[in-house]
Amino acid sequence: MAIDATFWVAVSFIIFFGALIYLKIPQKISEMLDKMISDIKNEIDESEKLRSEAKILLDNSQKKLDTAQSVSNEILENAKKDADRLIIEMNDKFHKSSEIKKNLAENKISQMKEAALKEIKDTSIKIAVDSVKKIITTSVDKSKLDTVFQKNLDETKAELKKINS
Repeated sequence: MAIDATFWVAVSFIIFFGALIYLKIPQKISEMLDKMISDIKNEIDESEKLRSEAKILLDNSQKKLDTAQSVSNEILENAKKDADRLIIEMNDKFHKSSEIKKNLAENKISQMKEAALKEIKDTSIKIAVDSVKKIITTSVDKSKLDTVFQKNLDETKAELKKINS
């Protein structure tokens, strides 16, 4: 029998596979692959959990953002209303202040007018009395003058009391 190289290759191939089976290499490879598959499944499950948690956080953040947006819109709306109200109040105060100043000015003008009229009347009366005195002193004697003067003085006092009242 002639043993050729193919025979020895076949024998070495069988011995090699026998050694692999004897050393349980395929089981170890299978266990390692199973472990890797298990690790990959765990990582996928973990990533699914993280993705769902991230989605929940995103939803919560979106709700908070929407709430913050609505609150900021509400604050802006309130600020606009307050500003409008303040403008109206300031405008009313300005008009009231202007009206008060106008009334005060009118009252002061009226008082000044009355004072001027009174001064004019007083001066006119004084001039009239002085003129009458001169006319009487130059044209009438002293005894008649005293009587007429006293009479006119009493009449003037009575007229002044009427005017001042």
